[in-house]
Amino acid sequence: MRNPLAPLAVFALLSCAIPMLSMAVPPAEEPTAAAVPSAGATAAPDQADGSGPASTAAPSQPTAADETFLVLDTGTGEVLTVPVRDYVLGSVASEMPVTWPDEALKAQAVASHSYALYQKQHADRETLSGAFLSADPARREGFMTDEVLRSYWGEAYAENIARLGALVDEVLDQVLYYGDEPAAACYHAISSGRTEASQNVWTQSLPYLQGVDSAADRTAADCAVSFTLTRTQMEDLLTVAFPDWTLPADPAEWFGAVQYTDAGYVYTQQVAGNPVRGTVLRRVLSLRSACFTIAWQAEEQQFVLSTLGYGHGVGLSQYGASAMALAGSSWADILAHYFPGTRVATLS
Repeated sequence: MRNPLAPLAVFALLSCAIPMLSMAVPPAEEPTAAAVPSAGATAAPDQADGSGPASTAAPSQPTAADETFLVLDTGTGEVLTVPVRDYVLGSVASEMPVTWPDEALKAQAVASHSYALYQKQHADRETLSGAFLSADPARREGFMTDEVLRSYWGEAYAENIARLGALVDEVLDQVLYYGDEPAAACYHAISSGRTEASQNVWTQSLPYLQGVDSAADRTAADCAVSFTLTRTQMEDLLTVAFPDWTLPADPAEWFGAVQYTDAGYVYTQQVAGNPVRGTVLRRVLSLRSACFTIAWQAEEQQFVLSTLGYGHGVGLSQYGASAMALAGSSWADILAHYFPGTRVATLS
């Protein structure tokens, strides 16, 4: 049976990480920026990528440098064969600003690599056109190619690729495991102040994805965001999403009782008297997260929608990782906090 955490072919990123329709673990979310140099572009001579001189020595055990990942480019429909170093570097570049603390970037590198290895074992490859990951390099979502990185970084490309490449190389052989299997080390931009449990977003409950404190996220400048929708705008969105439902005459009655998860995200909310999953409403209303409130203002004839956090909220909070790194935590400390019960081991 296909693992329910495997993502769908097209990740409708939906403002950076709305879970996919099959309740699968999506590629990470914001902040974004990702691209990768060509294979071995910054590798030292004699590495296993073939950039060094030929050797007559007995072959060594495979390392991370020998891997390739198959990535579906959702923008072009092409399946890319990407060397692991290029993928990890491009993933980190798409997920975190290169100016962020070293230990946060290394934590993201290990998480990106571990998640890709998990997907290699569990993805629905038929849905992904034979790949086991999806990304949109041109939109800097999930992974960036070297070509996109050069355009994105411009004159800072050489400096940035050298800095990020050196950090990735420090941890390229390090993988997060749960038991004997790579962990589904998913990630998101900013939590609500506590990360979410996997079963509240997708379908599978994983012991190391049950939510942890991430209070520093609430200090992020864009953690709390509000915007408004007119009555007509909201009615149009709800009618398209739920065409068989009849909305009450009074807009104040369109949204009813809310059930919250332990992390404060909306688990279900009544819409026209029907319970709707918070993750579904997040998609329907293009919300930054499922930690939201909806209030009708009769005088202004508008709805005010307020959210906390950015992304699905499961696993590594990227802002939280940066805060921990600035406070002195190592990349291993960061991963241990956000994925309790896992261990880091050298890939063999």
